Amino acid sequence: MCAKPRISRRRFLRGAAAVLAAPYVVRASALGAEDRPAPSNRIVMGGIGLGGQGSGDMGAFLSNSIVQVVAVCDVDLARREAFKKKVDQRYGSSGACETYNDFRDLLARKDIDAVCIAAPDHWHAIPTIEAAKAGKDVYCEKPMSLTIAEGRAMADAVRRYGRVFQCGSQQRSGREFRTACELVRNGRIGKLKHIDVGIPGNNRACPPVWSADPVPPGFDYDLWLGQAPWEPYNTLRCHYTFRFVLDYSGGQVTNWGAHHLDIAQWGNGTDDTGPVEVTGSGEFPTTGLFTTATRVDFTCTYAGGVTLRCKTTGGARADGEEGVGGGTRFIGDAGWVHVNRGKLDAEPKSILSQPVGPGEIRLYESRGHQANFLECCLSRRPTAATVEIGHRSATICHLGNIAMLVGRKIKWDPVKEQVVGDPDAQAMTWRPMRPPWRT
Repeated sequence: MCAKPRISRRRFLRGAAAVLAAPYVVRASALGAEDRPAPSNRIVMGGIGLGGQGSGDMGAFLSNSIVQVVAVCDVDLARREAFKKKVDQRYGSSGACETYNDFRDLLARKDIDAVCIAAPDHWHAIPTIEAAKAGKDVYCEKPMSLTIAEGRAMADAVRRYGRVFQCGSQQRSGREFRTACELVRNGRIGKLKHIDVGIPGNNRACPPVWSADPVPPGFDYDLWLGQAPWEPYNTLRCHYTFRFVLDYSGGQVTNWGAHHLDIAQWGNGTDDTGPVEVTGSGEFPTTGLFTTATRVDFTCTYAGGVTLRCKTTGGARADGEEGVGGGTRFIGDAGWVHVNRGKLDAEPKSILSQPVGPGEIRLYESRGHQANFLECCLSRRPTAATVEIGHRSATICHLGNIAMLVGRKIKWDPVKEQVVGDPDAQAMTWRPMRPPWRT
């Protein structure tokens, strides 16, 4: 058995100290409803990261008639070959899709217009920034970043190079979520006072001890680690369960929290800012490989006085969906609205029968998250989940984890994007990168 390398609060601190809202109608062509466009009118795409979410995202793009998928990249040979087969079957040609182990080789292609990035969280920033530099539009899965500093670097790069960006916070394209936020923004619950966000507990188990496993054939483990510290390979370290190791992700806070906290931001009208104080307490593993919080409870306070509490609630099913009490609940002085996937409730119930009228606030309408991205690639309009939206929502996730790790209230300046008066907490807003990687 190997020694148990893990991120404790101390190591986490030490390591860190060592970096439009408008209704919008999607055209039928972007939804793939028309005959296949001429090659000159297609969006040529490549995919980086082909796990469960990446395969799903790229499957949606592949099925769209306006897209031509020409390249896929994954450090797992079996995954990239499996998706290449799907692409070749789709186009009826064995040479329709090239495969790559290294994302840099894919980005070097001049014929690619846009990329979908669905690698683990620690592999979002560098490919996004390099894609922007290479003139590619980017669809990047949530959570947008591994750290607050990475998120800012991504947002700056997307703006600097004039690229279209969609964060994979697909609830922004869900009708029930838009409706809930419009009801709140238009005062149906009176003055907004508080927001409750419920996320599930961990849906994967980890034994108390672990040992190094042989690296599977065809898996480039060193490239998979990338910027993260080198650690011995173990099956639980990679693929889906990477999200429960702080070196690569932020647990369910950045997994489900990235969805529901994003809706909290939308309903609160704070897409371009964030809280000013965060306090919390969490429970973290003391054995095993996993290091992210197993119980989450943190509270954010905004400058206007609205409070937001995010906590573990309900149970976790095998598919990762949360139990009763999950989602986002907006509480005002005249009622509440609660929204989750496929669910919209309110008290009093009459709130739901009060449609948004002319002259009231109407939020961005997207009828499909991938389709919205494609349409914006053509029109050059902002997407439903822009890079700033993705960054600000991910920032709340990161601040919540930081507050739980340090175990004290932190003050946040959302303009300067700095922790105020707490150097240790500020140090956790970035991570050193393993050479030669850097943003």
